[in-house]
Amino acid sequence: MAAGNRKSIRKFVGALVTGTAASAYIMSPVAVYAQANNNGGTGAVTAPIQVKVPEGSKLVLSSNELVYNKDAQIVTASGAVQINYGGYRMVAQRVEYNQKSGRMTAIGNVELIMPDGNRMYGDKMDVTDSFSDGFVNSLRIEMPDNTRMVAEKGERVGGNQLILTKGVYTACMACSQEGRAPLWQVKARRVVQNGVTHTVRLEHARFELFGLPIAYVPWIEVPDNTVKRKSGFLFPSVSVSQHLGVGVKVPYYYVISPSMDATVSATGYTGQGLLLEGEFRQRFENGTHVLRVAGISQMDPGSFTAGTSDAEHKTRGMISSKADFKINPRWTFGWDVTAQSDNNFSRTYGLEGLSQSTHTNDIYLTGLGKRNYFDMRAFYYDIQDADNNSTAEKQQAVVYPSIDYHYVDPKSVYGGELSATMNLTHLSRDKASVLDNVNNLGDASLNDRFLGLSGSDTRLSTEVQWQRTFTTDGGLVLTPLAAARGDVYGLGMDSPNGQYSGNYDTSDYATRGMVTAGLEAKYPFLITTSNSTHVFEPIAQIYVRPDEQLAGQLPNEDAQSFVFDATNLFDRDKFSGFDRIEGGTRANVGWRYTGSFDNGYKLQHIFGQSYQLAGRNSFATPDLAGVGADSGLETTRSDYVTMFGLTTPQGISLSTSYRFDEKNFAFRRGDTSVGFANDIFQTNLIYTHITAQPQYGFTSDQDEIQTRAQIKFKEYWSVFGTVSYDINNSQVTRQGIGLSYEDECTILSISFLNKKDTTDQSASNWSVGARLTFRTLGDVNLGSVQDATF
Repeated sequence: MAAGNRKSIRKFVGALVTGTAASAYIMSPVAVYAQANNNGGTGAVTAPIQVKVPEGSKLVLSSNELVYNKDAQIVTASGAVQINYGGYRMVAQRVEYNQKSGRMTAIGNVELIMPDGNRMYGDKMDVTDSFSDGFVNSLRIEMPDNTRMVAEKGERVGGNQLILTKGVYTACMACSQEGRAPLWQVKARRVVQNGVTHTVRLEHARFELFGLPIAYVPWIEVPDNTVKRKSGFLFPSVSVSQHLGVGVKVPYYYVISPSMDATVSATGYTGQGLLLEGEFRQRFENGTHVLRVAGISQMDPGSFTAGTSDAEHKTRGMISSKADFKINPRWTFGWDVTAQSDNNFSRTYGLEGLSQSTHTNDIYLTGLGKRNYFDMRAFYYDIQDADNNSTAEKQQAVVYPSIDYHYVDPKSVYGGELSATMNLTHLSRDKASVLDNVNNLGDASLNDRFLGLSGSDTRLSTEVQWQRTFTTDGGLVLTPLAAARGDVYGLGMDSPNGQYSGNYDTSDYATRGMVTAGLEAKYPFLITTSNSTHVFEPIAQIYVRPDEQLAGQLPNEDAQSFVFDATNLFDRDKFSGFDRIEGGTRANVGWRYTGSFDNGYKLQHIFGQSYQLAGRNSFATPDLAGVGADSGLETTRSDYVTMFGLTTPQGISLSTSYRFDEKNFAFRRGDTSVGFANDIFQTNLIYTHITAQPQYGFTSDQDEIQTRAQIKFKEYWSVFGTVSYDINNSQVTRQGIGLSYEDECTILSISFLNKKDTTDQSASNWSVGARLTFRTLGDVNLGSVQDATF
C-alpha cells in the first residue's frame, strides 16, 4: 500500500476513535443530570472538555481485511476490527471512512473504551471528521462509578448540542432476572444537552421505583457535569416533631461568584408557621467563612410547655459566623460564634450544626511545630435549654483568653528529655453556680458544691519536667522523673456564700508551687507458647512531693471532671486540670497484661491500687467543687481499680471497668459492655453502676442498662432499635426503633425515637425521621434520621 494511503488510513482511524470518544463524552454528562449541587462547592464553571490524543501516540489496527478504494476515497476495515490509539480502544465488526463526505462509521456490536474508564456500546456509530455532527443507534454507556445510561438513539448536532431519544439512567446494577427493571431509574422521552449553556433539558421525564412511576416532570433543565455550581432549587426535605408539626423545607442554591455562594431555605411548619434560613459562604485563598441567619414568627407558642423559652417568645431568630484560616503551614486562626434571640431557638428547630444542648462560641489561634505547640482561644458556653431565665447560661464562665504552650527540647539534657508546659487563663462569671446539698439532702453537715463563683479569676501556670529511661541487663525498666511547677493567681471572685468548710482565700493575689521527684519501675516479661503470646508487666511508681499549697482555698474551674479508674491509675497528677495539684507522697502499684492467641482471641487487663504514703491527701481536702469526695482516692489506701477486655474471632467483645472498695471489695463504680457483631446480627449492651454519692447530691445508687441491636433479616433489609432503662426508678428513659434498606444504589432509613424529658429542656420528647438516598441523585429527608446507634 502506498505511503499516502497509509496516511489516509491513519487519519481515518484516529478521527473515528477520537470522534466517537468526543460524542461519548458529551453524552456522559446526561447520565448525571439530576445530581444536586453541593452547597459548599466553590469551583468555577469549566469549558467543555475536548478529546485529545497524546502526542506521539502509536496507532494499532487489527482486522481480518483492510481495503482502500482510491476512486471512491473510502477506507474500509472489516472482520473483528480492533483499534488502540492514545488510550482509546474500540472493537467493531466493520469501520469505514469516506474522505469525500467526511463521514466515519463503525457498524456491528461497537464497543468504545475511553481512558477515563467510560464504556460506550452501540449498533452503529456515525460522526463527521470534524466531530460536529453524528449519531449512535442503540446507545449504552457504562461509567466507572457503576452508573449507566441507555437510549434508543443519540444524535449530535452543530457541535454543541446532543439529543438523546428515549433515554434511561440508573446507578443500580443490572438485574440478574431477565426483563426485570432496576430498583430505580429515570426515563425521559427526550434529553437535550447544550454545550454552550452547559445545561441538560429533560422532556417528559419520570422517576420509576420498583418499575413503577412515582414522579413525573413535564420539563426540567439542570446543569451538566461540566458545571461545578449552578443556581437552582435543591432537594426538599420533610420533618415531623411533637410541637412543630409537619415541616417541609425547600432550599434554593445561588451562585454569587466563583468564590461565593449562598443557600436560602424556607420551611413551613403546620404547628408554628414559616421558618426562613440563609447561609452565605465565601472562600478565600487561605480559608473559608460561613455566615448563617434564621428566624420565625411562631404561629402557636402556646403549644409548648408553659413558662419555657419556647412558649414565651413569639419572634425568634439567630445569627452565626464561622471561619477557618490558614496563616501558614504551622499557624491557623478562626472563630465560631452564635447569637440568638433566646436560649433554645436553634435546638428547638434543629438547625444543622447548632442544635446541641451546649454550643461553644470561640475564637482561636493555633500553632503546631515539630517540638512545640501553641493554642490561644477565648470562648463562651451557650446553654440551650427551655429555662426562660437562662439561669444555666448565666452561670457559665466567659474565658478571655486561655493560652496553652508545650515545648520539648530537641536536645538530650543529661541523657533525658526536658519539656515545659505553660497555661494562662482569665475568666469571669456573672452568676455563681451552686448546688445546695442542704436543701437537696436535708443534711447540714454536707458541703455545698460551688461549680463556679461570681467575679473574675486569672491564673498563670508553668511547669518544667525532666525524665530519662534506663534498662538494666536483667530487663528492669527504670524511669526517674523530676518536675517543678509554679502558679500565680489574680483573685477577683466573690467568697462562697453557703456551707463550705474550706478556708477560701480572699486576698487579691496568691502564689503556690510544687516540686516532684519520682521513679517508675517496670519489669515486663514475655511468655510464649505454641499458640499464644503473653506480656505481663508489673508496675510500681513513687512520687515524692510536699503538700498541696492553698488546697481548697482557690477557685476550681478546670479540675472538676474527675473519675478514678484504671486509665489514670499510673498518672503522676490525677487531677484533670491546672486548678488543683496533687500533693503529698504517693505510690501507684499494679500490673498490665496483654494476651494474643493464634485462633484470634485477644485479652487485656489492668489492675492496681494507689497509696498516700506521707503528707496531706489532696483528694481528702475540702474543695469548692467537691472534687475527690467519694472518688476512691480520699483514703490512705485507695479503692482497687481494674479493667478487662476480650475480643474473639466470632465477633464477641467484652469490656469492663470497675472500682472496688479498699476494705470489703464492695462494688463502687463500673461499666460493663458486651457486644456481638457478624454479617446478620449486631448488638451491644452496656450496664453502668454508680454507688450513692451524697456529696454530689446522689442519695441512692444509680444503675442503668443501655442496649442497641441491628438485625439483617433479608438481603439489603435491616431493623434496628435502642432501649435505655433506669433500674432503680423502673422506667424506660430512651427507646427507639427503625427500619433500613441499603444496596449499591439506594439507602432508605425510617426511625422513631422517644426520649424521656422530665425537665422540659427540649421542645419534643419524640421524633420521627426518614431518609431516602439515591446514589448520584441526592437525598430526600424526613426529619433527622437516627442510625443503628441512635
